[in-house]
Amino acid sequence: MQSDIEIARACQLKPVQAVAGEAGIGEELLELYGRYKAKVDYLALKDRPMDGRLVLVTAINPTPAGEGKTTVSIGLADALRRAGKRTMLALREPSLGPVFGVKGGAAGGGYAQVVPMEDINLHFTGDLHAITAANNLLAAMVDNHIAQGNALGIDPRRITWKRCMDMNDRQLRQIVDGLGGRTNGMPREDGFDITTASEIMAVLCLSSDIADLKQRLARIVVGRTYADAPVTAGQLRAQGAMAALLRDAMRPNLVQTLEGTPALVHGGPFANIAHGCNSIVATQTALRLADFVVTEAGFGADLGAEKFIDIKCRKAGLKPSCIVLVATVRALKSHGGVAKADLAQENLPALEKGLSNLTRHLHNIRTVWGVEPVVALNRFTSDTDAEIALVREAAARMGAQVALCEVWAKGGEGGLALAEQVVARCERADLSKFAFTYPDDLSLAGKIEAVAKKIYGAQDVSIAPAAAKQLKSFEEGGYGNLPVCIAKTQYSFSDDPKKLGAPEGFTLTIRQARLSAGAGFVVALAGDIMTMPGLPRVPAAENIDVDDAGNITGLF
Repeated sequence: MQSDIEIARACQLKPVQAVAGEAGIGEELLELYGRYKAKVDYLALKDRPMDGRLVLVTAINPTPAGEGKTTVSIGLADALRRAGKRTMLALREPSLGPVFGVKGGAAGGGYAQVVPMEDINLHFTGDLHAITAANNLLAAMVDNHIAQGNALGIDPRRITWKRCMDMNDRQLRQIVDGLGGRTNGMPREDGFDITTASEIMAVLCLSSDIADLKQRLARIVVGRTYADAPVTAGQLRAQGAMAALLRDAMRPNLVQTLEGTPALVHGGPFANIAHGCNSIVATQTALRLADFVVTEAGFGADLGAEKFIDIKCRKAGLKPSCIVLVATVRALKSHGGVAKADLAQENLPALEKGLSNLTRHLHNIRTVWGVEPVVALNRFTSDTDAEIALVREAAARMGAQVALCEVWAKGGEGGLALAEQVVARCERADLSKFAFTYPDDLSLAGKIEAVAKKIYGAQDVSIAPAAAKQLKSFEEGGYGNLPVCIAKTQYSFSDDPKKLGAPEGFTLTIRQARLSAGAGFVVALAGDIMTMPGLPRVPAAENIDVDDAGNITGLF
């Protein structure tokens, strides 16, 4: 059996100019990064109407068994194109942290991949490095302002802006810097986030153009003064230089699937600690160029899809015509309590128990957000007819159909049944039924409670005194109308990763709140969420190598 990277290398890629031409993008609108990657001048396309139908791909809560959400997104786009539909993909960029940590690659799998796979996973066009540089420029300007006399009166003990890097490094979560005397700055506690958790990433993904980008950058709050007033990047006059670093990163990246479907891969915030969606610019550009646009949101629908709807759609005026919920029989049995080693054995009682996770997600999609769902069931050879029938019955009770999906093994051909159902849902979609989880004028605590109870199924919400004080301060500062971005474990509807399926009667605990004034949302941290991950016991980096001819191995 060929590995993902071997399959990708065997593909005959089209020159990116040909891919652009198929998408209706003139060569004069491309900035080439080699033969198979290009930046797209999205501003030159802004006058075109956004007539495409938006298809969001999300999933049940992830398990060690795997679900294959990105693979399904890519395979669905290829299948729609095979069915004669003008189709584009809009996906997130991989972070180097997971590439060298757990996943070893994040560009799809099997015969449903975006390529060039090695480039996309390793540096790509440098967007994440530009975000890292802009983040750290702001951090340097904060400390330099203090060292040069501190005219704004910044309290070093209340600086909230961290440095970042695009790598998992637990050693940098909490540090002390500025040691070594006056010439080296003021000693203070500091720390690093992973780049995908930086507010700059969220700002880039939610900005509509350079002017909007600069306004958002200027609003970023970096800390507070001795007089308890907020200090912004605009007060430090940092937004112009930061925008200069991000100028090229604002342009979406054009690549292709193994079957030549055009794909815009741009932006990469995580969904457990950020808002988990690719850039607004990429999605809107794709909607101007294609009849069907397939995009995905990170992790399960309780995180990625909720933030896609309540943050991204709210900001950009987007409405999905259909939501695809990805699942596997194996993952559903995992939610039913089956150990990973036993997932290949038929177990109908465990599957029945685990189906509660699927049905709660379907309930949320239809009842809370008013969008018609389709279940994409990634098929494994160990799946029995009885198990598949049980999934179909559970989905039917929620008003959803199940399409068996074999895009990993067959590419677009393996997604034709899914594509047929998606087209049918889109053609009869009633966008007037689309709804957010909460209104803008609800209090921040009320918005957190709405997500916790409507989406997660929580019985109650406990907001720690420190977090309640922070939320009150944000509202008093004029930020009460912002949406909330709840940071919690991806493995459960609750804030306890061990509570699988569809837990009930639990209390969601919010221990801390953070203001992302530039991005335009308030982050509420539930449970023990790290914004700087660490490497696992055996990191994927141990198996990644490059031979004498320059061929990379170990990315899969």
